[in-house]
Parts: sequence; structure tokens; C-alpha cells
Amino acid sequence: MKKRIAVLGSTGSIGTQALEVIAEHPDLFSAEILTANDNADLLVRQAILFQPDAVVIANEMLYRKVAEALKDYPIKVYAGAKALEQIVCQNSIDIVLMALVGYAGLMPTIKAVESNKIIALANKETLVVAGSLVMNLAKQYRSPIIPVDSEHSAIFQCLAGEYAAIDAIYLTASGGPFLNLSTKQLAAVTREDALKHPRWNMGAKITVDSATMMNKGFEVIEAHWLFDVPDNKIKVLVHPQSVIHSMVQFEDGAIKAQLGEPNMKIPIQYALTYPDRTVCNAPKINFSQYPALTFLEPDLNKFRCLKIAYQALRSGGTIPCIMNAANEVAVQAFLNNKIKYQDIYTSISKTIESTNSINNPSLNDYIETDTEARRIAQTIISKLQSS
Repeated sequence: MKKRIAVLGSTGSIGTQALEVIAEHPDLFSAEILTANDNADLLVRQAILFQPDAVVIANEMLYRKVAEALKDYPIKVYAGAKALEQIVCQNSIDIVLMALVGYAGLMPTIKAVESNKIIALANKETLVVAGSLVMNLAKQYRSPIIPVDSEHSAIFQCLAGEYAAIDAIYLTASGGPFLNLSTKQLAAVTREDALKHPRWNMGAKITVDSATMMNKGFEVIEAHWLFDVPDNKIKVLVHPQSVIHSMVQFEDGAIKAQLGEPNMKIPIQYALTYPDRTVCNAPKINFSQYPALTFLEPDLNKFRCLKIAYQALRSGGTIPCIMNAANEVAVQAFLNNKIKYQDIYTSISKTIESTNSINNPSLNDYIETDTEARRIAQTIISKLQSS
């Protein structure tokens, strides 16, 4: 029987590659739901090609455009954030591929969990913001969460069939475009520089997060919640070749690693076929092209966003939520050329210092904290602009 997939964020990097996987295996998968935020044109083209039951355009201003374009097709059209939360509850969905960017993924993920769906999670911010809440709900509703991020998929695969205690998790990082720059040189980098990732082709926000290594900090927090491992056992290694996607060391000293070309179709497909595997139309690794695999410790004085993510995880409560909100605001300001690269860290740090934190938050506490942190971050950024 085909698995019916809801692809939330179908027009983004993960979403478009997920649809390639679905198209390559029409006997295994069907695209039941497609959603986008602003890219109405691509959403319409995808809908005509894949003929889903329904589409959702989050930007309500674009509803008429999408509805008009699909009026001759048997495809339901909805709009708005609430529609995203409601659509994942449909009985016709087997797997929800959560590929939305940022905080926007939190509520649809929670609703999908409460509807007992299998979650293929590519939205790391969901666990950064509210990891304790989401994982407890997943246990309560017996809703499996299968990681899609290449690093967490690697760990997930390394743990398959293992019962031994984890001694350490090694999250690998490419180092991004600024690995070999000095702290002084970072003061002059531009938006265009930050968007030139050496190994991965991703959306603008996650590419900037990779440049600051905040993305790796998010992955540390995500690994903590997914695999129930304390922060002192989650290590980051800079691995510029991006061949080893992550490693797990067990208590006897043995290490398992998952290797492959830097291509997201493999972890996407594994999340959809789990616990099975099938042929994947992605490049296979040629070891002769990699005569050496190298590893470096990350420079936490240069990549301060990684350092602050570790601190946020240790602090707990709503601190990671505050950090994520401040980062989203700061990265958008940087992409809009309103602040400098190094102002991203500064605004995050000051927002954490200036926002009230809660030790044992409820869902409403997370929502209110996110709103407050964004307001404070905007104020801090306005001051940085005028200084």
C-alpha cells in the first residue's frame, strides 16, 4: 500500500527534493498534501503535477491566486497558519514531512503528533524551541519522530539494532564558508559571502545559520531531545569534506559512522521508507575522490553562536526558545542588509539577557516567549542599526 505523504514546505529545498523522491517511487508514495508560504507559482505547478488532495498557501493574500489557478482541478485549496495546523490531522495522511523553516513548524508538528501521525522531521527549530514538550507528546500519542536532517538521520541509522549505552555522539559540520577566516576578517563579510556554502545547496536562512554555526548548535539541541543524550556527550567535529554525516561511539569504544555524498535525498527517502530501504536516485560515494577525510575542533571564539547554543541547552526552560526567536529575527535583518554578520550573535546574546525566561514552560509560555523575544530582538537590532 502506498504511503500518503503531507509535504509541509513543498517549495523549499527539502520539500522539492522530497517530491523528487515521491516521483521516483510512485508505487511507494503519493503526495497527499502540499503547502507553501509565499511561493504560489511553484505550489501551483507542483499541485498540477502531483494532484494532491489539497494544498495550503500560508500567506492568505495569495489564496485567490492559487485557487484561481487550480479551479479546474479536483484539488482543495486552503490558506493561513491555522489551515496548516488543521490539514495535518486528516485521516488520509500517513506521514507528515515537516520541512517548514523556523518556528512556523512548531504548531503543525504538535497537531500532527496529537493525530498519531508519523513525523519525518526536517524542522530542527521545533525541538530547539520546545523539545521537552514535543517529545513528551510524541510518547503520549505514540507518534514516531524520524529525523530527516542528514546528521540526525546518520545517528538514527547508526543506532538501528543497538542496545548498548551511547558514550558520545559526534555531529559533523562542514565549517561553512568562513571556516578559514579570522575573527577580524569576519567583520567584513557580506550577505553574499554567507550564502556561498561550500558543500550544500540550501535555503537562505539555513545557509546563514550554517555560516554562523548556529545551525550546528540547533542540531546539538535536537540530538539531545531525539536521542536522550546529555549535552556533554554531544560533540561537534568540523569535517570539511561532508562525507561522514555523523558518528556514534558506544561504551566499549566502538564507533559507527554513516557515510555518503552530501545529498539530502538519501535521508529524506530513508525517513519515508523506514524501516526498509529501497533504491535511491542519488550519487553514490567514490572513495577515490576523497583521499583524505579530515576533522577539526570548532573554534568557539570565532563561532560564538555554537557556543551560545550549548549554553542555552544547559540553561533549559525557554532560553532555547528565546535564542531561536532572536536568531530568526537577526538572520532576516542580515539577509535584508540591515545589520552586519557579527551583529547576529550580538543581537541574540542581548535578547537572551533582556527576555524573561521560564523554567518549566507550558505551550502557551513558549508562544508568549517567542513573541516577546522577537519584539525585544527587533528593538536591539534597531539600536544596532542606528549606532
